[in-house]
Amino acid sequence: MHDVVIAGAGPVGLFLACELGLAGCSVLVLERDPDPRSPWKTHPLGMRGLSATSVAAFHRRGLLRPLLTASGLPDAPDAPDAPDSDEPSPPRSVSHFAGMVLDPSNVAASPFRLPGPAAEGVMTDLEAVESVLSARAADVGVEIRRGLAVSAVEQDDEGVVLRAGGHEHAARWAVGCDGGRSVVRRLAGFDFAGTEPQFTGYVVLAAIADPEELRPGFTLTPTGMYLRTPAEGYVGVLDFDGGAFDRSRPPTRDHLQAVLRRVSGTEVTLGEVRHASSFTDRAMQATTYRRGRVLLAGDAAHVHSPLGAQGLNLGIGDAVNLGWKLAATVRGDAPDGLLDTYTGERHPVGARVLDWTRAQTAVMKPDAHARAIQAVVRDLLGTRDGTIYVFERTSGARTRHDLGDEHPLVGRDAPDFRLADGTRLGDLMPDGRGVVLDFGADHRLRGAAARWGSRVRYAAGAARNDLGLGAVLVRPDGVVAWAGDRDPDRAAFERAATRWFGVHPSSPVPV
Repeated sequence: MHDVVIAGAGPVGLFLACELGLAGCSVLVLERDPDPRSPWKTHPLGMRGLSATSVAAFHRRGLLRPLLTASGLPDAPDAPDAPDSDEPSPPRSVSHFAGMVLDPSNVAASPFRLPGPAAEGVMTDLEAVESVLSARAADVGVEIRRGLAVSAVEQDDEGVVLRAGGHEHAARWAVGCDGGRSVVRRLAGFDFAGTEPQFTGYVVLAAIADPEELRPGFTLTPTGMYLRTPAEGYVGVLDFDGGAFDRSRPPTRDHLQAVLRRVSGTEVTLGEVRHASSFTDRAMQATTYRRGRVLLAGDAAHVHSPLGAQGLNLGIGDAVNLGWKLAATVRGDAPDGLLDTYTGERHPVGARVLDWTRAQTAVMKPDAHARAIQAVVRDLLGTRDGTIYVFERTSGARTRHDLGDEHPLVGRDAPDFRLADGTRLGDLMPDGRGVVLDFGADHRLRGAAARWGSRVRYAAGAARNDLGLGAVLVRPDGVVAWAGDRDPDRAAFERAATRWFGVHPSSPVPV
């Protein structure tokens, strides 16, 4: 019996497997597809944008440089041989809202992010992400079996059995990371609720006889939207048909050309279609991410349109949040209720993303009311505050888990603090432990932190930019669990450490 069996070897399932394997859990990953290679995972169809928050997750586990190498990218701008910088700087790239592109010059530096290797998002492809995570999974003892589709899920108070490939695979816990049409979600009886689609979207890679007919970038039209990417022959189109296209069959060239002509208002001509797929803006979410010993993460827990390109980042956030909590539960040293905080923290984040995509759909609808709203939104995006708001929503900078602490940094992804000797917070987290950073000269928290032994790493020293803090406690997922001022409250620190890491066997409960 494994500790955990994961259905799905995509980025979410693999990241979760790596986190669990790093923590010493025995993990089996079952993947339906026999071959990990696919044109939908490579350039241009497999291109994805990782937000700075997702990049930080790779950085904290020592996976950022392998990811950059696999993606054919140079080292991050703030690699050790780059010029020093300790002040927040504005991002160099931004996103869009309903096809209305943001102006980077309007985006200010976030007060909750410091320069570092993970200060910016990264454009990569799914093959690069999966290859890096698969290699790490093998390094930490994760077993991946391909060509095995889950056909049954049974659980009791002691464990879970997944049937796949004619065999039963037993584990103490199971996690469905098997995509938007999750078999695990259905078989385990999760409720999946939300809203039905307004449009059918298409992704097409084809020979285009007259590409000049299509404007580059996003173009909103009276009948929908189309996107002409820099990659030759790669276009996207949204058709507000109420999601009526039959997605059980592949779209034909004639159908794709008719939709593209109608939406673009041109006579563009498609030649040979190399690859094409369809999607909708159906927005659904599991009402809970856990039923007994079965959990969900990624698209298995929530589906939405790709507007804003947040699906991959949302799923990685799920995996990072769940991994250390499930591992502590498997080991038996998790404080009471720790695993339940997974749904408590990630469900609201998923709900906000679903609403964000719904809002973009409402703005793009081909009617007079939507066009009026679109004009208002366009004016707001022309302002500094409007641009910052949208950028923070799409980049993850606005994500803050409610941990019951009013300090503005608590619940957010931790800044990559850099100590005077050059050590960064991310450098202290490759083993998946929590971290206490004590910036005070008197090292006041050293003795207190030692009570949690191997569960928490303690590091002391002045920070090159401490953002006015005296100390911080960072969870294994990079979320700030507690922040103290210049004169940190030891008792408050101990309460926070006990809440997230439990009570050390030889220590009394802090009061």
